[in-house]
Amino acid sequence: MSSLSSFWHWWIIILTLGCIAGTWLLLKLNQVSVKPADNIDDPTTGHEYDGIQEYNNPLPSWWYWMFILTIVFALAYLILYPGLGNFKGYLNWTSAGQWQAEQDQATIEYAPIFERYGAMSFDELKADPEALKTGQRLFANNCSICHGSAATGSVGFPNLRDNDWLYGGTPEAIETSILKGRQGQMMAWGAVIGEDGVKQTAAYVASLSGMKADAELAEKGKTTFATMCIACHGPDGKGNQLLGAPNLTDKIWLYGGSPNKIEETIRSGRFGQMPAHEELLGKEKIHVLAAYISSLSSQQ
Repeated sequence: MSSLSSFWHWWIIILTLGCIAGTWLLLKLNQVSVKPADNIDDPTTGHEYDGIQEYNNPLPSWWYWMFILTIVFALAYLILYPGLGNFKGYLNWTSAGQWQAEQDQATIEYAPIFERYGAMSFDELKADPEALKTGQRLFANNCSICHGSAATGSVGFPNLRDNDWLYGGTPEAIETSILKGRQGQMMAWGAVIGEDGVKQTAAYVASLSGMKADAELAEKGKTTFATMCIACHGPDGKGNQLLGAPNLTDKIWLYGGSPNKIEETIRSGRFGQMPAHEELLGKEKIHVLAAYISSLSSQQ
């Protein structure tokens, strides 16, 4: 134990036990009625406010012993559980240990259910209401923080309810995305093509999806696009799911489709990451989760 951690260890112990001792002392002092020196027969404290006087009586016994019991409980708790610096308590309890125990119990309890789901095809899962409910719960607990509770996404996080997929929208592709994660990256082109090139290329990209754009700028940007962008997005701008390059001819934009946002994307690039969930959830849970997500897109 270093000197710094040793200091805080004892600081917490002294502060915690000192507060408990101070509470006990306050209770003991409150049980002693101190009469004013000028009138020992006066039943009040001698204080008066707005015609109200306070009686100088000790706490009722039941109230006093109730406080004493809370002190006893606090001391017993600090002996059994962590709370005094680095002292772990005689039960050696930790929140991480309890969480792991609950996870292990849940795994044992629900393993047969997920084994059955893992053996089912995607079509069978999507036709099973209970399986979809299970997938919905998995989504709410693990995916909604990024993709939203309704799976409609937000800036930088794809909408999972449409039919536009960066890496493919088949159940198998969705399952792979969840299992292994995805690393999306578009390099920054601002330093390569300059600010004029950024504006020209942005105008051409906007025109691909039917947006209004300066025709002269778009024509110049077409040349830059053919030189710099077709390797990923294709000569027609329809993207490449193998590379995770988005389709630029529709009106679906992951980071926003306004002229300024398109320019920002070209100028500074984009970097997105979908973390791998295989270790966290396991293949069987991800199998039913992928079926649920696929069912959302199929409803469009």
